[in-house]
Amino acid sequence: MLQGFHYPRTPGGIASLNQAPPWHYSSDFLAIEFWADPAQVAALLPPGLAPDTQANGRAVGYFYDWQFTGEHDEFLDPARYQYREFFILVDALLDGQPVSYCPYIFVDNDAALARGWSQGYPKRLGQVFQTRLHAAPSKAAPQLVAGARFAGSMSANGQRLAEGVVTLAQELTNPAALEQRPVVNLLYTPRLAAGQHDQPAVNELVMNVPRDVHIAQAWVGQGTLRLPAAAGEEMSALAPLRCGTGIRASMSYIVDDLRTVKPLKPTA
Repeated sequence: MLQGFHYPRTPGGIASLNQAPPWHYSSDFLAIEFWADPAQVAALLPPGLAPDTQANGRAVGYFYDWQFTGEHDEFLDPARYQYREFFILVDALLDGQPVSYCPYIFVDNDAALARGWSQGYPKRLGQVFQTRLHAAPSKAAPQLVAGARFAGSMSANGQRLAEGVVTLAQELTNPAALEQRPVVNLLYTPRLAAGQHDQPAVNELVMNVPRDVHIAQAWVGQGTLRLPAAAGEEMSALAPLRCGTGIRASMSYIVDDLRTVKPLKPTA
């Protein structure tokens, strides 16, 4: 019997990109609030989601430095179980309720790519970097103090696509203030068979349901984000008209569930 949650499925299942959930995540991250052209945000939303007109094009750009594991101390193999990520969440409405939708996301790890596609995240490969926090103070290691700056950048196919900076102002003593909208994504699997290209095998809106979420060392300040134009890319259509709050924090959670909220009709 072939085993493995993702390809390749093999007799032992050891070579699979990912074993079956639960998947445990831990990270340091930067979050940068910004406002884009509302028409460009609306154009990215799949059927079933509506623009949040009160949000006026609000979105958040995230840089993450991740470590993850399954149930067998996989984190002790850091070459396979660390990765970095950049993505954007835009504000939207699902049946009148506030949600977020992810139109763009980039990672530097194939296992993370596979896990993301299973959750409706449209992941692509990229090169993502982030200023790290180290315990020993140095000019090379900003600390969690007012005025410290942390930056992130993302490139793909040799082109810089995102760069951001968060300048810390004060510690966020109530991490509940970081609670975000539920993330609703488009889970879409096309068919390659001739005559069925517009009849996807899977086409539905799904809601991510992470559990045991913990946030620590949260600091808030000012964020800046750039999304430069690049050949063959469209993310720059969300280029910030203005930026707002910036956050630097650590987070952990568990993923072992996904909820279908709305099946969609074929694309034809």
